[in-house]
Amino acid sequence: MNAHLSFGPATGIGSMPGGDAREAAKTVTGTFEDFPFLPELPTRGPGADMIGRTAGMLVELYARVEPSGWRIGDRPGRDTKRARSWLGEDLDALEEFTQGYEGPLKLQAVGPWTLAAGLELKNGEAALSDPGACRDLAASLAEGLRLHLAEVQRRIPGAHLVLQLDEPSLTAVLRGRVKSASGYRTHRAVDRQLVEAVLRDVVGVHSDGPTVVHSCAPDVPFALLRRAGAAAVSFDFSLLTERDDDTIGEAVEAGIRLFAGVVPGTDGPLSDPAGSVMGVRTLWRRLGLQPGLLAEAVTVTPSCGLAGASPDYARKALAHCVRAARSLADNPE
Repeated sequence: MNAHLSFGPATGIGSMPGGDAREAAKTVTGTFEDFPFLPELPTRGPGADMIGRTAGMLVELYARVEPSGWRIGDRPGRDTKRARSWLGEDLDALEEFTQGYEGPLKLQAVGPWTLAAGLELKNGEAALSDPGACRDLAASLAEGLRLHLAEVQRRIPGAHLVLQLDEPSLTAVLRGRVKSASGYRTHRAVDRQLVEAVLRDVVGVHSDGPTVVHSCAPDVPFALLRRAGAAAVSFDFSLLTERDDDTIGEAVEAGIRLFAGVVPGTDGPLSDPAGSVMGVRTLWRRLGLQPGLLAEAVTVTPSCGLAGASPDYARKALAHCVRAARSLADNPE
């Protein structure tokens, strides 16, 4: 795939407020004419949430809702069916508003390590506690993603699909900070090479297009994600520190695209578009990178999902991303 077909200048993270799939799809496709995404509406309840939605995509693994969260079960129950039904409803709405569309289109799913941290085994502990369960979960996820990508490609044949893996728990997994069921201890840190290898396998499912890894947690492991095959990294720009400079610079020079989350994900005043990307320009100067490369290397996004925002703010935030990206392209200096 040609690089210029892979990404657009601005897009959203995934989640949106409300529960109307058609309204969300209309907003997203109308705002991002050259890089829409499949909206997620978690406020509908279990099965539309991040973990439940992806659990519904798993192949030969099923999950149900317990008071403590999502737990792996023996057979598909009503929670799995609900998750699949909502995903189908969302795809129907997106298909309706992308008739004849040709260009990049982003789909989101939870990545293997955040899924292992968020799904419980039958004993109530996170799947993360069992290496065999982690392997099975990653394999099931990979097959589920393969089927999901094929389904979307069939529905929207002109789309160049971009897969986003949401990994907000990745840093906690690497540092041994995922809490046990009791809450009194944490699961041991997972070996970085194993984390990288599993991510590489899941990223490899989408061999026909690029994969973005998203995390709005601090200390995103840019170098590890680059080695795992991610074509882009999506992050909350406000959480960067100067100690991230070297790994970000290396990532950009290696051709990794940055999905810079510069627009707040919750209601509040929005600065002017140029002000929103001022920090990106400052980072670029600090790294000594060519200003002319900015628009080619950066996609502007909200800092995280917009499920917690008001519908009115969500619409304004997405439109603001488009204007900020235009400012970045027009005035890279």
